[in-house]
Amino acid sequence: MTLAHPAYGQVRAVTPIVSVVLENNPGMMTLDGTNTWILRAPGRDECVVVDPGDQDEEHLARVAALGPVAVTLITHRHVDHTGGVQRFFELTGAPVRSVDPEFLRGGGEPLVDGEIIDVAGLTIRVVATPGHTRDSVSFTVECEGTVLTGDTILGRGTTVLDDSDGDLGDYLSSLRRLLALGPGHRVMPGHGPELPDLHTVARQYLDHREERLAQVQAAIADLGEEATAREVVEHVYSDVDPQLWPAAEKSVNVQLAYLRAPN
Repeated sequence: MTLAHPAYGQVRAVTPIVSVVLENNPGMMTLDGTNTWILRAPGRDECVVVDPGDQDEEHLARVAALGPVAVTLITHRHVDHTGGVQRFFELTGAPVRSVDPEFLRGGGEPLVDGEIIDVAGLTIRVVATPGHTRDSVSFTVECEGTVLTGDTILGRGTTVLDDSDGDLGDYLSSLRRLLALGPGHRVMPGHGPELPDLHTVARQYLDHREERLAQVQAAIADLGEEATAREVVEHVYSDVDPQLWPAAEKSVNVQLAYLRAPN
């Protein structure tokens, strides 16, 4: 069965606790758009919002109206997840918590790896998953085995590593950490549809990264040790639409940094 998001702006229940509102900001890096997740314990009025999205007044107002919001959590710094943070705080008054202090609002404190957040009848655990960006985190909803992965794992395709602060070694470790959570966890990604089993997709992501790394190593062997990221992309991604090459180049930059780092 192919999973697909509904129309933009609809509140769609995914589990008894987790719902999603898809922001109307589709693109090469955002797929269908940014998923804003709403977590609400059965019988409770307050909710938790994960990633309010970009600066889109209609989207932010729609999500704010689902409140009251007890706390807003951020998976990572990219603008399609955080551009609306200030406006969402103005609309809800809810504290905002993130790893990056730039997005803290209303007395919200920085997120800490392994931290247990007990709020609005929910128990949410913070899992540091850097690699896509340095500040990337995932959240597990402890009572039902769901994991909100931000852009560490997407609903379809694979993640581009940000060459400004992404790190392949960190990313591989993060995937192994998610894999170690074991089977039976559903994936609620930052973009794309939810996935039924984290263990399966984390294994696929690891296999894909190892395959791509081997391809980059082979390209360097053909092109020479001083090969640029663009040259590697043209060599490895020759069967891919050239419009996607700029995104691939980001990940290749991160892979080259990994391969060329001193042992």
